Amino acid sequence: MSRIGKKNIVIPEKVEVKLAGRDVSVKGPKGSLSLVLHPRVNASQTPEGISITVLNENLKLDRSLWGLYSRLVNNLMVGVTAGYSKKLEINGVGYKASLAGRVLTLAIGYSHDITYELPEGISVAIEKNIITVSGIDKQKVGQVAAEIRAFKKPDPYLLKGIKYVDEVIMKKAGKSAAKTA
Repeated sequence: MSRIGKKNIVIPEKVEVKLAGRDVSVKGPKGSLSLVLHPRVNASQTPEGISITVLNENLKLDRSLWGLYSRLVNNLMVGVTAGYSKKLEINGVGYKASLAGRVLTLAIGYSHDITYELPEGISVAIEKNIITVSGIDKQKVGQVAAEIRAFKKPDPYLLKGIKYVDEVIMKKAGKSAAKTA
């Protein structure tokens, strides 16, 4: 039995949930999101919140889907009430970011500037060398942050590039340090 899946998902105040067959729609103060459930997963609304069930609790696939969809529905609730954000840090001499409308422009050591068109539902704030990606969809926020980071991953020798603010990059020793040691 899935420990995460068997817990009811609490519906926060000011959040409206609609269950129609396999579709789960959540509307809150920050916007609305929807999710289509797997055919082996069912959702029902109870006085305690939303209950997720599966066809057969004894199958490994069903147990894994049970916990997965329980958390996905919970992420919808958190997204429409509080939202999600990821912070990226740009390190390097002359590296900078700028935002013009829905286009993020990065000057990160290449011969040309890199432009990135922001998808709908995602907003970006730039403060010095920190890029904050925010939105209501957890998957989309993480995907956009990963795509921006992929333009210039952190170099383990010089520690230049784009990294998550809470990410720790272990600095490697260069050639000369390795020869003498």
